[in-house]
Amino acid sequence: MFATNPSFGRGGYLKAILACVAATLLTLPLRDVVDAANIVMIFLLAVALVAVRLGSGPALQAAFGSVALFDFFFVPPHYSMAVADAQYLITFAVMLVVALVIGQLAARLREKALLAARSEEEMRALYDVAKELSGAIAVERVADVVRAFIGRRLELEAVLYLPGADGMLVAMPAPQGGACCQDHVRAVHEQGQPMYLAAEESGYRPALALPLASPLQTRGVLLVCGEHAEQVCATERRPLLDAVVSLTAIVVERLHYGEVLQEVTLRMESERLRSALLSAVSHDLRTPLTVLVGMADGLTLARPALPAAALESAIAIREQALRLSGLVHKLLDMARLQTGKVILNKEWQPLEEVVGSSLRAMAGPLSGRAVRVDLAPDLPPLEFDAVLLERVFCNLLENAAKYAPQGEIAISARVAGDAVEVAVADAGPGLPPQLRVSAFDPFERGSQTGSGVGLGLAICRAIVEAHGGAIRAEVEARGGTRMAFTLPLGTPPLLEEDAGE
Repeated sequence: MFATNPSFGRGGYLKAILACVAATLLTLPLRDVVDAANIVMIFLLAVALVAVRLGSGPALQAAFGSVALFDFFFVPPHYSMAVADAQYLITFAVMLVVALVIGQLAARLREKALLAARSEEEMRALYDVAKELSGAIAVERVADVVRAFIGRRLELEAVLYLPGADGMLVAMPAPQGGACCQDHVRAVHEQGQPMYLAAEESGYRPALALPLASPLQTRGVLLVCGEHAEQVCATERRPLLDAVVSLTAIVVERLHYGEVLQEVTLRMESERLRSALLSAVSHDLRTPLTVLVGMADGLTLARPALPAAALESAIAIREQALRLSGLVHKLLDMARLQTGKVILNKEWQPLEEVVGSSLRAMAGPLSGRAVRVDLAPDLPPLEFDAVLLERVFCNLLENAAKYAPQGEIAISARVAGDAVEVAVADAGPGLPPQLRVSAFDPFERGSQTGSGVGLGLAICRAIVEAHGGAIRAEVEARGGTRMAFTLPLGTPPLLEEDAGE
């Protein structure tokens, strides 16, 4: 029932005895003047003061000592432990019980006051370390702050383990135990549960590995080491240690997302600069290319006609100038699509019309090739920008003609759920698996030996996604590549005659 606190040592018990002696010397001259009940009150006051100042153990000793001294000096016969009147036995019992109760209550009050003061001090220390961690801009600084705080407040050595660029845990600073506990620390990081390590497991001293758990994932591990196991796992130290671990996890996660944001911002800025550069260069190239094409046309139509060799050179200049002009137009289209400056001119119209106009526009590259068109008869009108969608078909047909020089090219369309799936398939060698997704990235080419800059499919994806659809690359079972994209069905407006009905 009455707990003692051994932390006061022999000095506390000696002071308790001296307090009882002082109370006796103070009241002894008053033995024949003051009633015994008042003298009992003075002894009880001494017990209360001992409990407040020294704790429960010395208070317990003071309670028994006060009863003994009161009996020896103030109860007849004096200077003897004998009791002449049996009623004093009741006085002794009540005095002892009251002294014990007062002592324990006062000791508990003192312990709570000390605990409150310790908690306030810990909160102030946590506030200071949180302020230091909030200003940290590198994980090395976080490791230094945490290590200094734990060493100063808990007298323990701390090592922070954080994932490196390769995903492996890196110690900051390197522990004296070397890499002996790397496996245990890795297990704590993977499982997200604390683990106690004995001296033979840590390779140095008893240690406790605590995961830096954040709302999304475990960001690292904090390893604390002490000379004795009870220093590491002491119950009264865990709340402060857990608070430091939580603060460290929050700061490490903040630094992680700061790095991610910096990378994303840098990537977006690089993309913006690249688009601006493409747009500027393309605009500057359009005028000289137009002049070059016009001069080449003039040379081919000159009268009298040029010699055969010169005429052949003029035709080659014109063809290459037109090809370069097409590349410049693709660069401009890509720049406009990436900056979001293209406004879609959507209209409800049948898909057959844009397929036919695309085949007429690609009559040159498709000359001599078999093209099969298979459009489902139940295709409804779709809402799209005919000019941009024609560009999608032209790019897909151009790729099919370039990378599949032989065989049939098939254009198909059918209703698939709440969208229409359109596909352009060829009989070529097909895309390798690693290019089926990256083929739609800017400047990605299906063949390193082919011509072009790899913008056709990137433009197709941008246009299709602007219409609310998606595009993908597939490999046909019989061989060849199948480029398929979807367009949402939507709800066509009612015609006047339909509305009248």
